[in-house]
Amino acid sequence: MVELRAFTLADAGVIVSWISGPAELLTWAGPGFTWPLDDPQLAAYVVEPGRRTWTGVGPDGRLVGHASLRLDADGLSARLGRVLVAPDARGQGYGAALLTQVLGFAFAQLGLERVELGVFAHNGNAVRLYERLGFRVDQVLPDVERVAGQSWSALQMSLAKADWSEGVG
Repeated sequence: MVELRAFTLADAGVIVSWISGPAELLTWAGPGFTWPLDDPQLAAYVVEPGRRTWTGVGPDGRLVGHASLRLDADGLSARLGRVLVAPDARGQGYGAALLTQVLGFAFAQLGLERVELGVFAHNGNAVRLYERLGFRVDQVLPDVERVAGQSWSALQMSLAKADWSEGVG
């Protein structure tokens, strides 16, 4: 349903168009980028040491998602991040298909033992998807960001290779 290909700066314009403002940028990328997101920030992101980035392409050839893995120094684990599904593709299974492929690559191709991620607690759709994929909450970090007068808490989640079942349950 989704083909993974390496993310390139040619994809950037489409990906950026899916982010409507600073709160959505923070939800997608944490504090690693600043609004407005621009080409120099994305150019630095693409060449970050130890980071793998992908664009998800739907069966009709349109871009439907993005995700990345940042490999840890131990070579046994990575941090999943910057997962984003095109607004018009949400709720159609593209996120699950994209992440199933990314996790399959992480465990089978890279030989990782563990994948971790951080997600804001209020991002319920993302949290539910990660849980369906087998991720479990390791830690709750209360009030890590303040946006428009509201405190945002974050969940640190992880998935061990031994718990990976190659699909959404």
